[in-house]
Amino acid sequence: MTQHSIIDESHAFWDEVVQPFLAARFPEETAQMAAGVFGYGSEVLRLDDEYSTDHHFGLRVNVLLPEGLMSTRGAAIEDALAEGLPQVWRGRELREGYTRTKGVALGSLEHHLRSTIGLDAPPNSHSQWLAIPEEDIMHVIAGEVWHDPSGRFSAVREALAAHYPEEVRLRRLAHWCRYFSGMGVYALKRALLRNNELYASTTFARSLRWGVQMAFLLDRQYYPYDKWLTVMFHRLPRMGARLAAIVEEAPRLSTPWERKLELLHQMSDVLDAAMVEDGLIAPHPRYKVSATSGYRLLESAYAELIRKCPAEIRSIVPQWEQVHWEGFHSEFVAGVGLEDWRRMLLLEEYE
Repeated sequence: MTQHSIIDESHAFWDEVVQPFLAARFPEETAQMAAGVFGYGSEVLRLDDEYSTDHHFGLRVNVLLPEGLMSTRGAAIEDALAEGLPQVWRGRELREGYTRTKGVALGSLEHHLRSTIGLDAPPNSHSQWLAIPEEDIMHVIAGEVWHDPSGRFSAVREALAAHYPEEVRLRRLAHWCRYFSGMGVYALKRALLRNNELYASTTFARSLRWGVQMAFLLDRQYYPYDKWLTVMFHRLPRMGARLAAIVEEAPRLSTPWERKLELLHQMSDVLDAAMVEDGLIAPHPRYKVSATSGYRLLESAYAELIRKCPAEIRSIVPQWEQVHWEGFHSEFVAGVGLEDWRRMLLLEEYE
């Protein structure tokens, strides 16, 4: 059963207050809006808890307008909402958060898409798919949309929710095979041989993350923003159960370094076996672990996968950092007063 979330209260707030208000004051604009709860925050996945409620939390309706309409009518709609919405609804104070419209965040559809996936329409080529940071796809497809008469935003959500074209999925799998094995397991082994604990710590954490990202790809699920990783990993229909014991033991501080490396070797075998099972790579004999280089098994898989990728995308490195969001965020923070920004960060001075 789906847990109760602020999404449910926000949906009722939209139905009972916001939608009737907008439809009465701005009927033409309302017919072109998409509205719901989506974008950023734990609540888009119904994962809000006592910790996620300490900042920017409360009744929330995200509203998107076409860019041209937002530029000509957005200010008028925001003015009306700021003046006409109640201060309190069903005992909840309408917190302003990043906006001045008390529970409603109004924005441009194109801007929302460009600041997350870097495009203002669904990707239409393999290279466009590879340029989208995987974590940011969740910021488009997660949550709920209750109102979208034009269907524009819903069409983007549906295109992304269908998951990667197979050629793109193979290129991303190849990428993580290379990183997990060549920059992960191999690097960790060398770090341990040289007693370099700083390097061991950084490369181990990255290796574990890369292995988990492969698990999501193998189950045709998008890798989420890191703070949602544990919950979403255990929901994977196949790879979650297969890797659960490894993923639980490996990061513990009590797990010795040699055991951590051994667990990454085990993860290599599990991921490799799934790719054989799926027909992505050919069956093969077992291989020995090198005394100096660790277990570079998935670099063998990398060689097979990269040959299956279309020539035009073999050299394209998939995007996996939230570069589009960071570009937007930098501009946003630059335009916020420092006192307001510190207040949003819950930074309080000592008295």
